[in-house]
Amino acid sequence: THYNDGSEIPNITNNDDWNGLSTGAYGDYDNNPTNSETYGRLYNWYTVDDSRGVCPEGWHVPSGDEWTMLTDYLGGTSVAGGKMKSTGTIEDGDGLWYSPNTGATNSSGFTARPAGYRDAGSGSFVGLGTIATWWVNNEYNVSNSWGRTLHHNAATVSRPYNNKEHGVSIRCVKGNS
Repeated sequence: THYNDGSEIPNITNNDDWNGLSTGAYGDYDNNPTNSETYGRLYNWYTVDDSRGVCPEGWHVPSGDEWTMLTDYLGGTSVAGGKMKSTGTIEDGDGLWYSPNTGATNSSGFTARPAGYRDAGSGSFVGLGTIATWWVNNEYNVSNSWGRTLHHNAATVSRPYNNKEHGVSIRCVKGNS
């Protein structure tokens, strides 16, 4: 909720206010802080790109190359997602992902949780229980930045680019960027 220098990252609860932002902001899924206790907060790209730093000192938002090293280590993008996802399903009462939670073993210890995302255009919340997506610190173009995404019905890790105004998760990595 704060940058490294102590400045507050605005929590935007109004969908209309979320649309068109070009400065850092975050939200709790469905504007419910309890969701963030379980899934984490959702941030727009401008939070990642802010020079004040969103990750703690000594940590950083991973690059695309760092994500590739991880997925390669886990056997490639076709199976790495399953090795990164928390196990269990909502339907069985033992997990956070909707069924089928394909390939989920969490053998990597990454414990990916399906936080969904906040849509850039409408500001609405989408995909809780079905999708986990994180920012990568590499821009795609002026309007979009790279991400990494897992889905409940696949063991893969996809490499989409997201509108910079989307609200998605951030996973910080320890070490120099």
